[in-house]
Amino acid sequence: MNNVTGESDSSGRRRRKVRRRLSDEEIAARRKKRLRVQIGSGVGVLVVVCFFGWLGYEGLQAKSSLEKAQDFAMQAKDALLSGDTDTATRAAGDANRYAQDAQGAVDSAPWRVAGAVPWLGSPFDTTRQMTTIVSGLTHDVLLPAVDAGSAVSPDQLILDGARINLAALRDAAPVLETTSAAITDLDAQAQEVDSTYLGLIDDARLDLQDQVSELSGLLNNTSTAAQIAPAMLGADGPRSYFIGFQTNAEARGTGGLLGGFAVAQANDGAVSIDDVASNRELTFDYAPIDLGPDFKQAYGHSRATQDFRNSNVSSHFPYAGQIWQSMWEQETGERVDGAIATDPVALSYVLEVVGDVTLPTGEKITADNVVELTESTAYSRFGDDKPARKAYLEMVAKTVVDKLTGTISKPQALLEALGRAASEGRLSVWSSVPDEQETLAGTALGHVVPNDPAPYAGVVINNLGGNKLDYYLEREVEYTAGSCEGETRDSTVTVRLTNNLPPGDYTDYVVGMFDNPTGAPAGTNLADVALLATQGAKLKKSTVNGMSNFVFNSTEIGHPMFNAQVPIPQGETVEIVYELTEPTAAGAARIPLQPLVDEPKVTDNVPVCN
Repeated sequence: MNNVTGESDSSGRRRRKVRRRLSDEEIAARRKKRLRVQIGSGVGVLVVVCFFGWLGYEGLQAKSSLEKAQDFAMQAKDALLSGDTDTATRAAGDANRYAQDAQGAVDSAPWRVAGAVPWLGSPFDTTRQMTTIVSGLTHDVLLPAVDAGSAVSPDQLILDGARINLAALRDAAPVLETTSAAITDLDAQAQEVDSTYLGLIDDARLDLQDQVSELSGLLNNTSTAAQIAPAMLGADGPRSYFIGFQTNAEARGTGGLLGGFAVAQANDGAVSIDDVASNRELTFDYAPIDLGPDFKQAYGHSRATQDFRNSNVSSHFPYAGQIWQSMWEQETGERVDGAIATDPVALSYVLEVVGDVTLPTGEKITADNVVELTESTAYSRFGDDKPARKAYLEMVAKTVVDKLTGTISKPQALLEALGRAASEGRLSVWSSVPDEQETLAGTALGHVVPNDPAPYAGVVINNLGGNKLDYYLEREVEYTAGSCEGETRDSTVTVRLTNNLPPGDYTDYVVGMFDNPTGAPAGTNLADVALLATQGAKLKKSTVNGMSNFVFNSTEIGHPMFNAQVPIPQGETVEIVYELTEPTAAGAARIPLQPLVDEPKVTDNVPVCN
């Protein structure tokens, strides 16, 4: 027992850890080390807390300054448009001051560090991008635009309510050109600002994009006007223009049949209109003009340069302008300097601004009834009495024109109405002066088929029945293309046309058919449906309601054009499908809309390639 016990005690002693007592110096050293660690950790925490506290403070300051800068920027724009240059100057200065304050906050090192954190830092980076844009907007755009003064203000641009201040436009042209270039660049930057997970910041991003885009459109349009309007409106001598009133109840490439016309005279900013007349003053057999081999191949069969009824079958408005110029010269010996086209829908926008007009008969023409009266009611009211109907439409046109050439009491609203009409292709302008036409071609007013390789699907309808059924036509266009991989890709353009003619009794002039080889029933819309495809595209197959269909091939401004002729029975929908192979070209798809009565549904499923 003793041996066992003794062995056990000996083993325990060997395993027992020997402890010695620490000296006072060693204890003090350890205490100092622990204190240094605690202090270091506290300092680290304090630095982090201070960093985020400072960042939060700067964030609030930047947000507040950015919001104030945007508010003052919009105040400056509104004051500028209303002609209040003093308020515009003050607001632009305030906007610039707050924008610079915001810029100082977001350009700091801590802000940039926070913005560099993947995902979590996106609100900081997005705010920094937005602030840079607002800073550029106030400094490079608003402050110089205020210097342009009356050239940007419709209220000051129109003198005595009737004449445009051409001198102000010309004087402001250099400044407007600079600000236009700056806002175009800022607009592109704004559209590229990154989205973020914070709804408050993302809402601000979307608002900024809308504001910059709106201002970009305003200044670009004003800059374009400053470049070409003085000369076109007679600053260097009188100008004259043929104005075509298009009846889009009978579709043509630029909108509708040339139903009436007028000639406008411009001299030193003042515009007068005379010779308002219906198309009964025109003939079907003018001497032809040469618009090139492609035009002759595509439209020679319709005698487009000789017969006014087909003078605008092409959707490229400069062709119609040149043809109208030729027709008027053959009629009168006068060579106009350009051409303008509009339609009843555009007139309705203008009447919303200038107010109702009253015919000599006492009938009121309003924004709400002008389209229906001129494109539907007139045909039922006068039946097959063409002279009476044309005289009525001529009276409507003359009365509206007289109203438009009077005193303009709401110039800004009128310019907005005209801008809306231009954006929809309902107001087109062509100039015979090459430099002016080159500028116009880059705007919505030019209404041109672009000569470039970007994806394109222009659907153009021409009425083949000689009736007025396009007033009841409803359109859908869908453009779909494959991925950006490879040099070519498959694409499809689908067109759906619905004939919404209601049941009822109609005259032959409205629902009949000028040439009816198939014996289609009255109310059938016979349409030539052309597709202007992407340059270099090749048609693989075309179908109508799923059945293979023959198409005519030609070329317009470098674009292959495929024409299908289809009947659209009353109350039915016809689907035309074009299956293509097209080059994989850079740029967003363009799907221009022919200005008819309806508002077509358009679907774009084309990837944007770089």
